[in-house]
Amino acid sequence: MAKKAIELKTVDKIYRMGEVEVPALRGVNVSIDDSEFVAITGPSGSGKSTLMHLIGCLDLPSHGQILLDGHDISRMTEDHLSVLRGKKIGFVFQKFNLINSLSAFENVELPLLFQDMNSEERRLRARHVLEIVGLGHRMNHRPLQMSGGEQQRVAIARALVIDPSFILADEPTGNLDSKRGAEIIAFLKRLHQEGKTVVMVTHDPELAKKADRIIKLKDGKVVS
Repeated sequence: MAKKAIELKTVDKIYRMGEVEVPALRGVNVSIDDSEFVAITGPSGSGKSTLMHLIGCLDLPSHGQILLDGHDISRMTEDHLSVLRGKKIGFVFQKFNLINSLSAFENVELPLLFQDMNSEERRLRARHVLEIVGLGHRMNHRPLQMSGGEQQRVAIARALVIDPSFILADEPTGNLDSKRGAEIIAFLKRLHQEGKTVVMVTHDPELAKKADRIIKLKDGKVVS
């Protein structure tokens, strides 16, 4: 039996706006195996981003239980969640979220500053992952000196530098042309083949087909 990387058990997420309750997720049950490549899809407002935030330890459920690599995050403090994020989860965002005043190398090294790691090891690891994504020759360039595809590869290198168990990609090709987008998806598939668990959020049904399995959301519920 495959090891479970992520399990959500009867998860609700309710946002409160004044006296009004807005349900974002309703009774969600999801299980993702270790080393699986899963796409989460659905129309705008279906709960995709909320589900991603919960899986990524960026938020807590209102009700239910979430197990991440066996850790029950629904009972954790923010400090514990922060440590878990820093060690196990690599995030890839649609808008890259790079710091324009820093070089590619400095952007990739940044997550390691919060780890118990000496400067030499940080430098070696940052350089190594930039070479993995094919940007060893661009490591001293700043984001605005790079193409969109190169910036997204820097973002992937930043996600990989902590050697995470999971890669969470939120609309990773949304700001790229079709050629660059295909390169990023091919790279995510390669990471999956190398044993990483990859969870990708997308509104694009054709992109979702690149994954091993598709989880479809509608109105905060899993419909298939």
